[in-house]
Amino acid sequence: MDLRNYIRDVLDFKPGITFFDITPLLSDPEAFSYTINALAERYKDSGAIKIVGAEARGFIFGAPLAYKMNIGFVPVRKPGKLPYKTTSVTYELEYGTDSLCMHVDAISPGDKVLIIDDLLATGGTTGGMIQLVKKAGGDVVGIGFVLELGFLDGPSKLEGIPHHCLLKL
Repeated sequence: MDLRNYIRDVLDFKPGITFFDITPLLSDPEAFSYTINALAERYKDSGAIKIVGAEARGFIFGAPLAYKMNIGFVPVRKPGKLPYKTTSVTYELEYGTDSLCMHVDAISPGDKVLIIDDLLATGGTTGGMIQLVKKAGGDVVGIGFVLELGFLDGPSKLEGIPHHCLLKL
């Protein structure tokens, strides 16, 4: 299936920026099912016992993939959004910094973890999730995306961890 047919380009979402909108993919049951099944097939032998996904689009793909693979799902959120004790990281963006939080008991030392998100652009958010998993003692065994913007240098923030995308632009 050509997932490009289900990604809408929104030109000048912000001046000079094209937004790659995944909502057409989400609204099409065949395309969405294909996406989850393709990621599950890719990572079925990874040994992962948990998937980490950042709000909000990481939840959209990570949670059903965790269900499909019969493994746990760990939500990563902005500060102040999780109800229990959290651990956090601050990471660099192109123009400033941002922070991500995860429950302190979400990942145990030695847990094998997949990171799943919709899009790899500059890699900042994914780099932050890698830091969170490592800080907890987990081992990131793979990183999966629906879409990678190949004209940006996102893979440089992935610390050499193997990644896979279903569609590269």
